[in-house]
Amino acid sequence: MSDFIDMINQVHRAVGSRDLPEGDARTVLLRRTYDAGIEDVWDACTDPERISRWFLPVSGELKLGGHYQLQGNAGGEILRCEPPRLLRVSWLFGENPGFSEVEVRLSPEGDDRTVFELEHVAVVPPEFWDQFGPGATGVGWDLALLGLGLHLRGEMIDDPSAWEQSEEARELMRLSSTLWGEAYRASGAPDDVVNAAVAGTTAFYVPEKPQG
Repeated sequence: MSDFIDMINQVHRAVGSRDLPEGDARTVLLRRTYDAGIEDVWDACTDPERISRWFLPVSGELKLGGHYQLQGNAGGEILRCEPPRLLRVSWLFGENPGFSEVEVRLSPEGDDRTVFELEHVAVVPPEFWDQFGPGATGVGWDLALLGLGLHLRGEMIDDPSAWEQSEEARELMRLSSTLWGEAYRASGAPDDVVNAAVAGTTAFYVPEKPQG
């Protein structure tokens, strides 16, 4: 458990906004360094067999201009692909997803370390943002980066679905929600807004267990 907490704490988080033709967008940024070479990290993020081991099964035409679909999750188009440093995809989920893109940027830190950055930019309905803030997507990305870190070390969670119900996972999601609240506060959000968003995110990811 302490190892997982260390991995969550290694992530730098930032919250921002961006004016786009599609509307006022919100941004969440995660950055951490992995003890793996850039080619290995790139391969882990783009090879469908490896993606399925640390994230979700993926199908589609995985090349520039092609479309992908993550099992039970987002899908979209591959917008930019510049091995081994940059990947940008549209990130669409549900019937009316609106504008949503994810960009992964890699940069080497010596021969055996890689700085990994993931930025998610989306036009979010104001009522949704008011309820959850950046943690709505941020907590999920924290868990993804945790899975990638384990994979790059040659490890994995045996049964991710069962693990997500464990008290260990619940504690990590509570921590992640709190850390996204801190990043939201650092972006200039007032304390009452931050506290409400953290409460909403935590209740979504870590609902109270039924009594008895």
